[in-house]
Amino acid sequence: MRTKIEQDVFEPIVRGIAQSGVRVANKRAVLSLIAGLPGVSNADIARRSGLGPQTTARILSELEERDLVVRGDVLRGRRGQPATPYRLNPHGAYSFGVEIGWNHFEVLLQNIAGQPLASVRHPLDFPDPETIFERIAAEIATLVSGLTPLQRGRLAGIGVTTPGRFGPLLGRLGASPAQIAAWGRIDIAGRIGADAGLPAFWINDGSAAAWCEIVRFPRPRPSGLAAFFIGTFVGGGIVTGGALLEGPHGNAADLGAIVVHDRAGRPGHVHLLASLHALGRRLEAAGLARPPGLPRQWDWAALEPHAAPWVEDAGHALAQAIASTAAVIEIDTALINGVLPEPVLGRVLDSTDRHLEALPALAPGRPRVAAGRAGYSAAVSGAAQLVLFRRHFSRAWELFAPEPAK
Repeated sequence: MRTKIEQDVFEPIVRGIAQSGVRVANKRAVLSLIAGLPGVSNADIARRSGLGPQTTARILSELEERDLVVRGDVLRGRRGQPATPYRLNPHGAYSFGVEIGWNHFEVLLQNIAGQPLASVRHPLDFPDPETIFERIAAEIATLVSGLTPLQRGRLAGIGVTTPGRFGPLLGRLGASPAQIAAWGRIDIAGRIGADAGLPAFWINDGSAAAWCEIVRFPRPRPSGLAAFFIGTFVGGGIVTGGALLEGPHGNAADLGAIVVHDRAGRPGHVHLLASLHALGRRLEAAGLARPPGLPRQWDWAALEPHAAPWVEDAGHALAQAIASTAAVIEIDTALINGVLPEPVLGRVLDSTDRHLEALPALAPGRPRVAAGRAGYSAAVSGAAQLVLFRRHFSRAWELFAPEPAK
């Protein structure tokens, strides 16, 4: 978890930037362009970044020496000087992502190009702080043992993601008050990093999933995006202006905690209306148990009498959350992802779109509702990506924006 720092909100922006900081920023900008536009030429890098050709050439040479980028064959036959394309070197850096979810944990090893190299995922009844850290440390050690010495030296660290400090929602899964209180006292990233001997930082799982979504979104990426992830509860995150909206403690975009009303007009939370936990409560009320195994493998046809009204509840709640989010922060796209099979997710999307259209609107235009692209491991992948992004890349994606029409 993040440590609270006592400082005035304006203090960070009044500090000057040393010349060395400018050089680092320029390197980050060039590497970000190469990551966002694979195969971009040296000439295009100079033009898009606004750096001089000599500065760009020097930076590219340094990035090659550090094995962070590789050059392709010179492109000839075009107008002007021959162009050299550049791409990220997938062997240039590596990171781990660790997700502790409501009913699973996952450990992922990923390279700088965003390609997963190995992953393990284990189910849980709920995360027990007495046992889970030892299991995570063992999985990381196993994956590290399979790396070469060179690869180990290029490990940037661990991105650790959880749904906040778990809190009262954990009690709905059977955790004891002592276990809930224990999570509130633990520095989760600090513990995992110390066990692994690697630097680690924490990020909310909804924010991590949102980052994975914006990275995988095709160009031109939206200027404002809200991402919802339907699992045991509902994760959420926002990317605006190319940056994650996290807040001082990392929980600014907890979209699942938005207060909405159900179809009977009673107030509630998105967490308790659009989640698989909400569907499970419907099944329990009907005297049925929640099916075992992964939701993608459930017999949804058999669940239809209970799944159909849940889909409507979920769409009704998500539509209100999208409208509320759009009223506070400009978003043009709302993505919905989750652990659901594609046909069921598609029905939730249709329900959300329909209920969103039925809501009164004061401002012109509504956010576009679409399916997420990042899959059920969005959070752990996003956490691993952020380790490398914060180490090597720019702080925002403005460099990848489409060029203005001439």
